[in-house]
Amino acid sequence: MEALKTILYFSIFNYPITKEEVYRFSGNKCRQVIDTQLELLISKNIISQNDNYYIFETNVDCIQRRQKGNKMAQDIMPKACKVAKFITKFPYVESVSLSGSLSKGYYDDDGDIDFFIITKPNRLWIARTLLILYKKLFLLNSRKYFCVNYFISNDNLLIEEQNRFTATELLTLIPITGKKCFKKFVATNAWAKTYLPNLDIDYSHKITNIKKPWLSKNIQMICDGNFGEMLDHFFKSITIKKWQSKFRHLTKEELLIALKSTDTVSKHHPQNFQKKVIDTLNEKYLEVKNEFNLELSPEHA
Repeated sequence: MEALKTILYFSIFNYPITKEEVYRFSGNKCRQVIDTQLELLISKNIISQNDNYYIFETNVDCIQRRQKGNKMAQDIMPKACKVAKFITKFPYVESVSLSGSLSKGYYDDDGDIDFFIITKPNRLWIARTLLILYKKLFLLNSRKYFCVNYFISNDNLLIEEQNRFTATELLTLIPITGKKCFKKFVATNAWAKTYLPNLDIDYSHKITNIKKPWLSKNIQMICDGNFGEMLDHFFKSITIKKWQSKFRHLTKEELLIALKSTDTVSKHHPQNFQKKVIDTLNEKYLEVKNEFNLELSPEHA
């Protein structure tokens, strides 16, 4: 029942979706099957339809919330694109994409602008440290418009955690800079289409190539040799030590996912949102099974 799975997934975010979105975010390629499933779900009162939106629970206020958030996302998009281009000017940054709720067309006063960043090989931690230093020194550590919490290196672009959540996040990325690099990333992660075969990357925004300013070029020149490699390892080691001390409440397994820190990946998701979403989704599946006697295969983190 892919239509229900999709609606349940977005209900976690209190986000009603249209029939077209149900199809795009489902794992079934046949529109007629999805349409039939929606009709069946409505007839059994498992979901409801209101103002062209499909809702699992009866809270129709979520429609107004969504529409307001969609408008705010449109308004903030030019600023987000501008910041993405600015981030690309930093040393060793090759591609920047918008991620998180904004990449799905939603933004509100409590949200951040999230960025997914691809760096040159063996210099990920230099790029990350410079961006974090900029945020701390010039933005007073505010992440509101500068949430740089996911970095991946161009020499290892495969996302290891492969599930409905990561496929959704990957295929809704909005690339702003570094088209060639980003397309290589998408091709490497073709597995995402096995989860969401009807969803394609949005290339409607013009992807630009940004020239590095003289300061970035000079930093790269200084760090291109053995010194840069040692510096990169140093920044990685001190960051890992800091996180291990700060997030002692997380288990070793949770640290490996939520705060993944290798030579080619840096994630800073201390709330382990991926696991929370998958766990909540499976709870909803169980709720549907108990109330409506409808079996849904569980998701895996």
